[in-house]
Amino acid sequence: MCICINCKWVDRCITYHDVENNHGVDHICDLPDFKAKKPFIHVSIVKDNNGDYKTDWDVQSCESFKNEFGKWSKCNPGMELPV
Repeated sequence: MCICINCKWVDRCITYHDVENNHGVDHICDLPDFKAKKPFIHVSIVKDNNGDYKTDWDVQSCESFKNEFGKWSKCNPGMELPV
């Protein structure tokens, strides 16, 4: 799971915006203005239930991470957390 979902900066982060691009999902913010320091992104190839392969992008560490539990959900009320 991407640590960004509990980060204060998720709605302004350029790195998270790139992760959203790679997942092909809508953006929290169209013009992010926060540059994360030393994000570590884990990229894995996974097989889905249909037998197709997809690429999964998760930020696993970041020097800019500032814990704000549930920040992603606050920005996206009623939406299911990304997997």
